Amino acid sequence: MTDAPRAQSPACLDIKSANLPLVALMLKSTDLQAVQQELNRRLGDVPDFFDNEPLLIDLSGAVAAARRAGHEAGPIDFAALLGLLAPYKVKPIAVRGGSAEHMLAAQAAGLLSAPEARVVAASAPSPEPASTAEPAAKQAPEAVAEAIAEPASDALATSGALLIDKPLRSGQQVYARGRDLVVMAMVNAGAEVIADGSIHVYAPLRGKAIAGARGNPQARIFAQSLEAELLSIAGIYRTSEVPLPPAVRGKSAMVRLLTQDGEEKLIMQALGA
Repeated sequence: MTDAPRAQSPACLDIKSANLPLVALMLKSTDLQAVQQELNRRLGDVPDFFDNEPLLIDLSGAVAAARRAGHEAGPIDFAALLGLLAPYKVKPIAVRGGSAEHMLAAQAAGLLSAPEARVVAASAPSPEPASTAEPAAKQAPEAVAEAIAEPASDALATSGALLIDKPLRSGQQVYARGRDLVVMAMVNAGAEVIADGSIHVYAPLRGKAIAGARGNPQARIFAQSLEAELLSIAGIYRTSEVPLPPAVRGKSAMVRLLTQDGEEKLIMQALGA
């Protein structure tokens, strides 16, 4: 009698390669006090922008800056750095670009070494004539995560853009993650509209508008009546401290980002003129 072959049990797991999108913190200094001040300046008003997203700490800028100054980058207390980042709801998991001492200290703090990680570089848009240019002297957060502080009662997720068809009042914040945002009603002062893509407001825009929130320089802001207290595209922003040019204030306008001679500017252009 011949024994029947033993049936193989199904595999209980597979191992495959995977890609994980990360937010990158590009440190240009190892001075943690300066880092804390900059984090508070950029994110102090919006501490819930991040939603426990994985974070890559990139030290290459700090190392390069120290070498240009003729010395080596100083040591980093990674436990203290992780403590600084904790209130902003990010999950640091890896480090790249540091010295050998930095990498050893990072691994001792439970962080992974990720020398092959690459930060996506955004391409600059081509110049566009016949527009009103304003220098961008400040920078907004380089990346944000989905956050709705007080969601609008009527938000419709279409196959493309996120559509909001009710007015947004002061204190409300809406974020269109990975897509455009279309608002069919007024964005009042104190409200915030944020999108990874472009923002379209078919009504007066009086609050804050942050387009290209994850660094997309091609994003644009359109408003039927541009009266915004803050405008930002791909981290470059201007506030109401600098009045809007008369050519666009209160008019139908488009805002885009221009990079020229190494300087990034927000371009405001009246539409339908």
